Amino acid sequence: MSALPITATGTAEPLAHGGDLGAIRRRFPRAPEPWIDLSTGINPVPYPVVDLPKEIWSRLPTRQQEQALLEAAAVRFGVLDPATIVAAPGTQALIQLLPRLVAKSRVAVLGPTYEEHAHCWARQGHDVAVVSDCEPADVTIVVNPNNPTGKLLAPGMLRQDRGRLIVDEAFIDFLVPGASLAGDLPANTIVLRSFGKVYGLAGVRLGFAIAEKPIVDRIRDELGPWAVSGPALEVGRRALGDSAWLQAATARLAADRQKFDTHLTSAGCEILGGTPLFCLVRHPDAAGLVEKLGRHGIHVRRFVRKPQWLRFGLPANDSEFRRVAAALT
Repeated sequence: MSALPITATGTAEPLAHGGDLGAIRRRFPRAPEPWIDLSTGINPVPYPVVDLPKEIWSRLPTRQQEQALLEAAAVRFGVLDPATIVAAPGTQALIQLLPRLVAKSRVAVLGPTYEEHAHCWARQGHDVAVVSDCEPADVTIVVNPNNPTGKLLAPGMLRQDRGRLIVDEAFIDFLVPGASLAGDLPANTIVLRSFGKVYGLAGVRLGFAIAEKPIVDRIRDELGPWAVSGPALEVGRRALGDSAWLQAATARLAADRQKFDTHLTSAGCEILGGTPLFCLVRHPDAAGLVEKLGRHGIHVRRFVRKPQWLRFGLPANDSEFRRVAAALT
């Protein structure tokens, strides 16, 4: 068990994330453009957004628009009652909000994992520990499948009585049916689902919490009116209802991930895990590989606490595959 470090002011240290191309461009000013950003684990082929009504940009979002989104989300996630889903401006907003709704608690975060969970709970004064196995706690947080390892826990393991349970399912969409808890929610459980990663539209800022209705109502009250923009409501409704696009994306990502694994192993990387959207590898000279890729205009995710680990998102097309393959060799 390892406690999250807290500064003297009670605020957790800022965390590093992927996607900061501004900083990486400054580090490699001579790298070729356009950069290939493999640092985020976001679907590199986004859902097509076309022909949004002009008035959607000038009017406040309506309750009818929000309800249409929630109904589409309920069908997509296998949830019987749309009233048990709340939409938010990104899953990150929910991760930051939830610690403010719970009295000071002992919080166990199954890790290593996405560090914002421990960071946000510690910042609100909770007693946070990152643990390697689920241990008794008031609140248990599990990222399933895990980011960055890709480890997937079976629903039966998560249904064991362990106080309040928060399950972050940001990367579960392209995995086997039945892996999610959303359609058969255990008591005292909150499931978080991402939109931007799956549909490649991270800039839309849309995410969901699924829970018992009193919890959902509390989250909605805290978010306040018009938490999700009108364009996000419309884009989300369209995408969540497009099962044909999701099926095609699932097949494409599976094939691309298999092809990319071959390139990575040929470059001396050991595959440790991942999901259809990213691959975690170990490399004996990970820092050197990052420098080499950076000079070629390719950005990947490093981990300070695991200096031999790298996480690769997937290239978007054949041209990007060729550039990455050339840089790796």
